[in-house]
Amino acid sequence: MSAEPEVFREAVAALRSVQPRPEMDVSEVKPPQRLAPWAYALSAEVDGPAGELATGRLVLLHDPDGAQAWDGVLRLVVFVRAELDTELAGDPLLPEVGWSWLTDALEGCGASWTALGGTVTQTSSARFGDIAGPTHTHDLELRGSWTALDPHLVPHGQAFCELLASAAGLPPAGVTLFGHPKATC
Repeated sequence: MSAEPEVFREAVAALRSVQPRPEMDVSEVKPPQRLAPWAYALSAEVDGPAGELATGRLVLLHDPDGAQAWDGVLRLVVFVRAELDTELAGDPLLPEVGWSWLTDALEGCGASWTALGGTVTQTSSARFGDIAGPTHTHDLELRGSWTALDPHLVPHGQAFCELLASAAGLPPAGVTLFGHPKATC
């Protein structure tokens, strides 16, 4: 494979420069293969006092020839999974709310994009027999992808962090909840 194109190197550098909130652990992981000539991926976890609140992955794909469905050459793909409490899991508007976490984060962080699409899935599981853990769990999974209009992906990386924070139920950055340490960006 030839050397990485400049636009891809710029996009990766921008994503690497994003500073996540202290509650988030973000690391580089091996990207999926064969989706595009060049790829880069980040994995993230948001932990709370009782354990993991949300996990996510952000994948950058670059194809210098573009793809018709992409409407560009830089595609971002996101996957987020969050455990839900029983009350929230029963909300009939949960899929719309989950999707708004992504669109609000992209808009609020000033990201420029096109060709946004995805799904929000709710699942409920019951455990039986010797399987350890709570007897019932509820999860939300969000999958989305969009095309960045330029390689300046800092707003896209920040939006990924905001999406994870929303899915995990964290307060907005800088807001202190009674009985919790101050949350900061």
